[in-house]
This record gives sequence, structure tokens and C-alpha cells, in this order.
Amino acid sequence: MRRLVERPARDRHSDSSGDTTRGARRRPSAPPTRTATGFAPDLFRFLRELKRHNDRRWFQARKARYERDVRDPMLRFIAAAAAPLRRISPCVVADPRPSGGSMFRIYRDVRFAKNKDPYKTHVAAHFRHAAARDVHAPGFYLHLEPNDVFFGAGIWRPDPETLYAIRRAIVENDALWRKLTTHRGFRAICRIDGDSVARVPPGFDPEHPLKDDIRLKDFTVIAEVAKTAALRSSFLDRFVRFCRITASLNEFLARALGLDW
Repeated sequence: MRRLVERPARDRHSDSSGDTTRGARRRPSAPPTRTATGFAPDLFRFLRELKRHNDRRWFQARKARYERDVRDPMLRFIAAAAAPLRRISPCVVADPRPSGGSMFRIYRDVRFAKNKDPYKTHVAAHFRHAAARDVHAPGFYLHLEPNDVFFGAGIWRPDPETLYAIRRAIVENDALWRKLTTHRGFRAICRIDGDSVARVPPGFDPEHPLKDDIRLKDFTVIAEVAKTAALRSSFLDRFVRFCRITASLNEFLARALGLDW
């Protein structure tokens, strides 16, 4: 896929420093800028500015703003998604911890990268399979970037053993795979995304009707979404609808790997 504990709300009597003492002087409450199931323009505004000022000094001076406008709204979204995703599959994990959970870190790993910018200019969450140790397992994905908002499902860059198992499952269950990836509801909202190898891998029929699917290196689908949709309170419902439609694809991938769904 390109690039798959809710913080308690402050007491309504607290001031901006977090003082919850009832006797503390109250400041005028700010108008609400976020909802539990949608995002505010502040999130995209911060990411646009971060793209222009991608350095540690700038970010550290605005870290509180990042946490307020980007991190915390995403963690609230993850927490709100937990129950509806569990109804789709009890194997899908929505973990709203700020570290080690469903949300990807904002910090880039630059050790082996030519691009040494320290921060990502998007925010993303991966709702992965409970059996997964990393992103290489069936799951759902949410990506928010000023000019690129999309939902994702499937497995991105599986290891060779996993890749072979999925290709073998496609060959052995070709009618089911074709049905899952071509039905009207699926094609109406998403498309297969990812890279492919140049030729059908050894051990597979180069003339197989699904040879293009067998050549895939990523078994992922995406649905591109307008940024304005992310600002609406219905955004969570829209994401869950995508997950429901693509759940059968994830189930196919999970079964190919001997996992429950």
C-alpha cells in the first residue's frame, strides 16, 4: 500500500495548562474544531506547513500544535473505529495508543534514505490483523495528506513466503479471486494498487487468465477520497463502508496465510 488508549478529554472546567482545579480561573472556551469521526482543516494546515519547514527546530517549537491538531484527532478516530471494525472482523485491531498502536509515527527513518527530511508530511493509520507483527498482513489503512486522502486494504510488500502463498491461493481459487476483485460494489469505489514484477514468476503458468494478478508484488486496493470528505462528521462511516466492501478481499488473503478472519 502506498506508503495499513484514547487520550481522555480534558475536563470542561480546565484551563489551557491542564489545571482541573474547580477554583482555577476559566478561560473562554474555544469553538470546536474537530469531531470524533472527522478531521479539521487545522490538520491539513499543519501538514502543509510541515512540508515547507521540515526540520527539527521548527517541529519542536510546534510539537504541542502537532499533538492537538494532528495526533490526537487521529487517535480519536482510531478509537471510534474500533467497534465498527470489530463487527467486520474480530481479528482487526484498532489500537489508539500514541506509540506502538495503529497510528504510524510522524518521524521518518532516514538511516538508509537519500531524503533526510526528519518528518513525514502525512498522517496514517493501519488497522492490522491481530496475528500481524508488522504491516505485511491483511488490514485496512487510512492516509491523510493535503493533496492525497485515501483508504486502503490488503497486504503491502509481503515477504517471499507470504507472496508465494497468496499467488498459489489465487491460482487454486481463481474463480473466487475474480469474483472478489470484479464485483460491482468493489469496482465502484476502489481499484487494485501496487507494483508488479515484469514476468509471471517461476512455477506459475505464464498464460494463466489471472497472470496480471499473479505478477503483483502488493495485494492492495485503494479508494481515493476528496479532502473535503475528511472534514465531515460522516467520514468514519465512509471509511467503515469501504472496509466492509473490501473485507472479503482481506479474508481471502488471511485464509491464504492460514489465519482466521
